[in-house]
Amino acid sequence: MRMTLDERIQSPDSTERLARTERLEELGHIDEAACRRFQSTVEFAGRKWNAAILLAGVRGARRFSEYRSAVTGISDRLLATRLRELVAEGLIERHVRATTPVTIRYTPSTDGLRLIELLQPLTEWGLERAAR
Repeated sequence: MRMTLDERIQSPDSTERLARTERLEELGHIDEAACRRFQSTVEFAGRKWNAAILLAGVRGARRFSEYRSAVTGISDRLLATRLRELVAEGLIERHVRATTPVTIRYTPSTDGLRLIELLQPLTEWGLERAAR
């Protein structure tokens, strides 16, 4: 049975869809460059292990071995690669102390802490969906 336009507009699905459309319109036009930057940012933040490594830093990991212990399942080689990438992106700061042997410590930068804060609602959203 086909619904009339009035019936479709009154249905709960249509009401939710209309509300979502209105929220998207409030965001306004997103230009192409901003869209590409958003895409690359989401891909970087979502790259396997990046969020777990940042979270380990927020929870107190500082030395390579502490990150390795906090992020279960990651290889030493991949951890080293991801730490270099996060340092290059400015999300983690690398501190070298000239001792014997050399001491290297990693701490989340202000931007890294901000990214973890921004990912928190996404984590909550994922937990809500998993509970369904």
